[in-house]
Amino acid sequence: MSDGGLGGLFEGGGAPAAAERGPRLRRRRSPAARISGNVVLVAAATVVVVAALRAGSVRAPLLLVVALITGLRLVTIAAAAVRPPARARGGAGGGGDAARAADSLRASVRRWEQTLDKAHSDPDTYARNVLPVLGELADERLRLRHGLTRSSDPRRARELLGDEAWAVLSDPGRRGLRTRDLETYVQAMERL
Repeated sequence: MSDGGLGGLFEGGGAPAAAERGPRLRRRRSPAARISGNVVLVAAATVVVVAALRAGSVRAPLLLVVALITGLRLVTIAAAAVRPPARARGGAGGGGDAARAADSLRASVRRWEQTLDKAHSDPDTYARNVLPVLGELADERLRLRHGLTRSSDPRRARELLGDEAWAVLSDPGRRGLRTRDLETYVQAMERL
């Protein structure tokens, strides 16, 4: 079994990550400008609300309207102060999380394809990279579906996997990869 997990299985073979851009710095206004801007905003909102209320023949104390609008502005300022920083757009399209996840998935699948292609001609790559991952996948399926692993209950695991898949997974020095055999092993794991 590999101790690095599935995520670090093929590290080092990929392209280096692009340098990330630093966050854009925002120029801050002076405190006097911020306060006067907020006062103007509250005054303008008060005029609009009072005009709308009077157009609807509703009377409300001016002090109450100013207090409500000031309170609303303070809540928006507080919410802006605690919101998380904006994420930087990645790549040329900048499609967000879904695009990054798709690109990440595509890169992972491409790495697997390259590794499996190498494993056809190189038995060492097969024994070093593919077999441990197949073993981890088999153990995970056994654990999730039947509450056991190959090491905790070998007899039951051998029954569930089948003799061929058991022999391949338990003998790391085995021959190279054949597509037909790999399909058989994967089908055995899917049946779990």
